Amino acid sequence: MKRLPALLITVAAALSLSLLASAQTDPPIRRTISGQVITSKDTPAVRLEFDKAFKYAGGQTFVLYNVAIAEQHFYVDADKDGRMKRFFWIQFEGYLPANTHTYNYKSPKIVNAGGFDFFADVYPRSLKGDLGRPDSDGNRARAFLSAKGFKMIGTEFMSQRLVHMVDQTNRNELMIIYIEDLSDTGLTAADLNEGGTARARWPEISQGLLDRALKNMKVSKP
Repeated sequence: MKRLPALLITVAAALSLSLLASAQTDPPIRRTISGQVITSKDTPAVRLEFDKAFKYAGGQTFVLYNVAIAEQHFYVDADKDGRMKRFFWIQFEGYLPANTHTYNYKSPKIVNAGGFDFFADVYPRSLKGDLGRPDSDGNRARAFLSAKGFKMIGTEFMSQRLVHMVDQTNRNELMIIYIEDLSDTGLTAADLNEGGTARARWPEISQGLLDRALKNMKVSKP
């Protein structure tokens, strides 16, 4: 039997390891998509329906920071060039059995949608500066959308985060983030943050963002 060249063996071994790593880090998508609707059979059992102005852009799964499984889905409102004025980022996440971590949200605001309680946090954000770890769920979300041909219109935006804890163990969550571009307002994240020139307007602006998030989706039990 002829021996394979060392380089070929090395490449084959690297490919095998790559495929093994992919299998370990990319669990299968468990939720089903039908048009405007995401259906989850468990953790939690929920049906999410989004306004027809938003188009499904796809989904992905990965192991987050080696401690949790995350499953992301995206509904975007974009122009023909893929520039997003607003979009929904939906994430089902749960810690792996090998650890004992729990989620611990401090938000004092809770909103109810379709019988589900959500911690509600809202932030002005910018794509300028440090965007954190490359393997964060946010950077993975941006990379996924970019690969699909989508991008924000500008660098300044608002983010409404809604987080539902699946049960009292606090080890599984449903997170829905609604993001709107700030370009039309003429404002920046710095204007709306503490000390900014438009900070006094933030309570009204942020409430409007929450209202639009809830208006453009319907949460119910499947």
